[in-house]
Amino acid sequence: MTYFLQQLLNGLTTGAVYASLGLALVLIYRTTNIANFAQGEMATFSAFMSWQLHQWGLPVVASILIVMVISMVLGAVVYAVLVRPVQYKDEMTIIIVTLGLFLAFNSATGAIWDFMQKTSPSPFPEYTMNVAGLRISTELLSFVSVLLAVSAGLYLLFQKTRLGLALRAAASNAQSSQLVGIPYTRMMILGWGMAAALGAVSGVLVASRLSLDPNLMGDVIIYAFASAVVGGMSSYVGAVVGGAIVGISQAFTTAYLPALGSDLQLVVPMALICVVLIFKPEGLFGKTVAARV
Repeated sequence: MTYFLQQLLNGLTTGAVYASLGLALVLIYRTTNIANFAQGEMATFSAFMSWQLHQWGLPVVASILIVMVISMVLGAVVYAVLVRPVQYKDEMTIIIVTLGLFLAFNSATGAIWDFMQKTSPSPFPEYTMNVAGLRISTELLSFVSVLLAVSAGLYLLFQKTRLGLALRAAASNAQSSQLVGIPYTRMMILGWGMAAALGAVSGVLVASRLSLDPNLMGDVIIYAFASAVVGGMSSYVGAVVGGAIVGISQAFTTAYLPALGSDLQLVVPMALICVVLIFKPEGLFGKTVAARV
């Protein structure tokens, strides 16, 4: 039983990381109706910037805060220059553009910092408590605390503020929002910027658990998409719950099905996505959209 509970805690730690990037995916989808396949590579680029600032002598927390601001500006520029011109094209065009961004950020990261693995410091103290035979790390508590704080902040923003209402209105109906005076383009730019800043947090969290390299988010982005899809691409609560489900299922798969090996662990999130899409396409917490035909 202790072993089972330990794997559950390990899964929650990993799931918090997946959920943090899943929240960025949900954020950008809710504000712009675009699934950004380059979100992981943008987060990796941000993690390298944070690492570089720390190498130059800045404290870890300060470097993260600075990089969040830089990432927000970078995300806004990416949307304004590259995404906005094709936003009203067909879906395949948008997918190709975001995949191009994926390759561009990956190549840029490798060109600037090379492809050698680096060690990224953790922004949280490293301490493990032993409670009834269970190892509970401050990393777990810190990751979950950050995730809950971000989730609460997004909820308050979108449900309790005029800015959040404007963001939701712009994403829901561009023409109607413009008719009532909402600056549509600014809302889209802000949405991409906020998602990039949130992705920077996710990149730093992942880098503190793994070695830092340009392909850092290669697997993580798949788990993050699984978290967002399982929970519902329109729900922040869903992204958090989905992240927990994916993280725990991965931990149990590793612990109880070692024959699968690391190469086949991606079967788990793919299977979860398929099951949810078959039985509840909008996700566990997503809302069904009714369209008049």
